[in-house]
Amino acid sequence: MLAPALALVPVLAFLASLVVFDSFTLTSRRSVGLALAVGGAAALAAALANGLAAAVLGVGPVSVSRYVAPLIEEGLKAAYVFALVHRGRVGFLVDTLILGFAVGAGFALVENLTYLASADHAPPALWLVRGVGTATLHGACTALAGLVAKALADRERFASGAWLGLAAAAGLHAAYNHFVLTPVASAAVLVATLPPVVAVVFARSERATRLWMTQGFDADVEVLRALTSPDFGSTRVGRYLRSLGAHLPGETVADMFCLLRLELELAIRARGLLMAREAGMNAPVGDDVARRAAELRYLRRQIGPTGLAALRPLRPRHGRGNWPQALLEAARY
Repeated sequence: MLAPALALVPVLAFLASLVVFDSFTLTSRRSVGLALAVGGAAALAAALANGLAAAVLGVGPVSVSRYVAPLIEEGLKAAYVFALVHRGRVGFLVDTLILGFAVGAGFALVENLTYLASADHAPPALWLVRGVGTATLHGACTALAGLVAKALADRERFASGAWLGLAAAAGLHAAYNHFVLTPVASAAVLVATLPPVVAVVFARSERATRLWMTQGFDADVEVLRALTSPDFGSTRVGRYLRSLGAHLPGETVADMFCLLRLELELAIRARGLLMAREAGMNAPVGDDVARRAAELRYLRRQIGPTGLAALRPLRPRHGRGNWPQALLEAARY
């Protein structure tokens, strides 16, 4: 029982602490569980890909470990986190950190279970290094890739962020596998370095969350009032939408009106949900959220990329993409 505990428990305990310290509960347990499952699937895919790459390239296990596996494994793990960032399903650095670490943790759990099955008589020190060092490395690398991608995506440079994040994660993984330090020393460095980095991310994200809850609220309410005003045609929003009618079909402009109204309503409701959580209250989310989310997806498809770009000046400036919708959907479970 000692070997499984040393190999599996430390990374799960660290992940649990991240979830507990998420004061606004930005990530649901369901999303964390899904991220763990995705990481486990990535570990199985990586085992096959590493073997295939070794055969194709004609290299040995050491070269695979140092130069091939880091790129393959970090690419497979980061793909899911990048998809979440690109689709606007994460709002702040802290939920990117948690879900990225969860993917890496799932990867490490499957990898360590495989090692347990094949080397169950290994000394406890090996399982301690794998459970604390290697498993934490997988979580930290995926979280790092996601954080870089998210930080640059917030500046509308997602592609650059994804490539830079992947390079940073693969580079860190490769450096670890070169054994510049002893395995025990490498694990100690990771354990000493990760908590301060996590603390900085949590602090920055909490400030950003509070800013998002307050800064854009008045602007969003103003636009929503304009949309529902009897004098809508004479408002700034109405005039802008009418100007788009000279270049776009009337039904597209009508879809834009509906989309804008839905996005504003959900962004305001998401702020209210976070305010309630901060006050220690459990605010219920209505069953209409799923219907509204489906309607949003339909409207975005109908409007298309060109129409969405034209609508950007009116869309919630602090809406953070699809994240308010994702937050409300997750709160239903």
